[in-house]
Amino acid sequence: MKFARVDIGSSEGGIAVHAIRQNGLVLKKGRSISAADVAAMQEAGVTSVTVAQLEAGDAGEDAAAECLAQACAGEHVRVEPPFTGRSNLYAKTNGVLVVDEEGVNAVNDVDERLTFATLRPWQSVVDGEMIGTVKIIPYAVERRVLDACLAKLKNPLIRVAPWRPMRIGMISTVLPGLKPSTIAKTLRVLEARLQNTGARIVADTRTAHDPVELSKAIRETSAQSDIVIIFGASAITDRRDVIPSALERAGGAIVHFGMPVDPGNLLLLGRINDGGRTVHVLGAPGCARSPKLNGFDWVLQRLLAGIDVGARDIKRMGAGGLLMEIVARGQPREKNPDDEV
Repeated sequence: MKFARVDIGSSEGGIAVHAIRQNGLVLKKGRSISAADVAAMQEAGVTSVTVAQLEAGDAGEDAAAECLAQACAGEHVRVEPPFTGRSNLYAKTNGVLVVDEEGVNAVNDVDERLTFATLRPWQSVVDGEMIGTVKIIPYAVERRVLDACLAKLKNPLIRVAPWRPMRIGMISTVLPGLKPSTIAKTLRVLEARLQNTGARIVADTRTAHDPVELSKAIRETSAQSDIVIIFGASAITDRRDVIPSALERAGGAIVHFGMPVDPGNLLLLGRINDGGRTVHVLGAPGCARSPKLNGFDWVLQRLLAGIDVGARDIKRMGAGGLLMEIVARGQPREKNPDDEV
């Protein structure tokens, strides 16, 4: 691509690099200059203009943007027609955003003139929401540069995993001092979390905060659920605590305990087999009784979209895992009343 200031008589077919405003004439930047534009500029007294001129082997900004965006788009992603070197990507369904972060970095490493940006991976998105954008910085790039970028794409880089109609079993353990109103509020908060995901609560069980009694409740609830969520009357503090012990007694397994997300540190992730089905089990941290975003949401949302979560996935949540931080507070991570339950 040539980029130079030229006399008005030589500007036809070039792209106006800057907006032209003179004596009532207004031509926007990025405009392909026509013969009529040349005449108008001459009449307005414009003598020269900076233009970009495509050469053989160049791909225009819009064509390059759309080509790259289409190559990056995976399942349930719609690519909008390009404009001014930009092609936006939109979710075609409600669900969880899945991004190949290494692939995005590889694309952006090819050349500074081609860029691809997305929303934060793993967040929930809605149908019609903008989730990514390809922007070509100059007015054109060499086709070989675009091809080098496309060669990095072994698979699409961005997709939306749609919500699945999951059955949720909720178990609340009870100890003296835990108010029934707290459990009722927890149920309402969970129902709000599941709204618009297609999931529904099929069981709401109360049982003693005891590994024997809780193990029975886990077995019974898992038979009718895809995900079992246990809200303990007391927070889990160790793998040998009541909720992890009950899960193992019921025939399940602990996948991971704890997470590098705050609030949400005391989350338990487990599994139990029910007649050949894998049922996910979550021991909810105390903060999950609150509607505010916490680590529990990050795990639950992936499971609701049919995305498996393992120990390594949780360990990789630390970067960006410090949530709800405030400037004015007495000490790091102020005491949360819900942590007492």
